[in-house]
Amino acid sequence: MTRAAQVIANALAVVASIRAERERDAERRKQIFGKIVVGRPLPKIKGLQLTLDLN
Repeated sequence: MTRAAQVIANALAVVASIRAERERDAERRKQIFGKIVVGRPLPKIKGLQLTLDLN
């Protein structure tokens, strides 16, 4: 194997390992954040306008 072929093979191996790590992290985030339960939505204030003093 020539030096150039070895460098290319090493680069492809690095890219493959980074992709595998990124996919593992994405799966882990999906499992962790999929378990988070969002509370009740906040009530909407109807018919009330807040004043903003700009002076």
